[in-house]
Amino acid sequence: MHEQVFRVRDLTKVYGSGTAEVRALDGVDLDLYGGELVVLLGPSGSGKTTLLNNLGGLDLPTSGELWYREMDLTTADDSELTRYRRDSVGFIFQFYNLIPSLTARENVALINEIANDPMEPEAALEMVNLGGRLDHFPAQLSGGEQQRVAIARAIAKRPEVLLCDEPTGALDVRTGIVVLEAIQRINRELGTLTVVITHNAVMADMADRVINFSDGRVQQERRNLTRAPASSLKW
Repeated sequence: MHEQVFRVRDLTKVYGSGTAEVRALDGVDLDLYGGELVVLLGPSGSGKTTLLNNLGGLDLPTSGELWYREMDLTTADDSELTRYRRDSVGFIFQFYNLIPSLTARENVALINEIANDPMEPEAALEMVNLGGRLDHFPAQLSGGEQQRVAIARAIAKRPEVLLCDEPTGALDVRTGIVVLEAIQRINRELGTLTVVITHNAVMADMADRVINFSDGRVQQERRNLTRAPASSLKW
């Protein structure tokens, strides 16, 4: 068993109040371990993104326990959360958020300004099979290539945790599989705890563990005996 990275107990997140109250998270218990590839599966509005934002220090829970190793994220101040996000977490979103006026290499190199021990941009882009597109601008890249640049940027700081929110949501099936292959390779070669949220049940087979969400709660959890390569997923 790998070391525990996150410990989540009775986590709640409430938006609004009174009749407008929404319980986005409603008593979540969860443990996540180093090197795992975990898929959080569930429909839109089930609480997956809210949980991811809490794990990544982008948002704070209303109540409950949320530990990253020995760090209590529920009591951390702004500077501690900023340092945590900078040093420990890589984010991948549905949209790529690349700077149009910078090449792929330059977009990834931005991380060098904040990371303690960054990868060379060329090495990060090679990991996502874009070594031949270093000097292309975002407009010269396909959607899948742009997403892989975003992945390279996220991993260039060598984060312990990689949080992926619908990383293939804006892509067609064939391109999405290429992106998932890149995520699997990073998890395997760098040992990064990788959490992928999706509403696409097909992606469950690529994970070590699958956690089903509904109505802000963990409804079911299962462990796969073997992980299917992304290229074998039947969409």
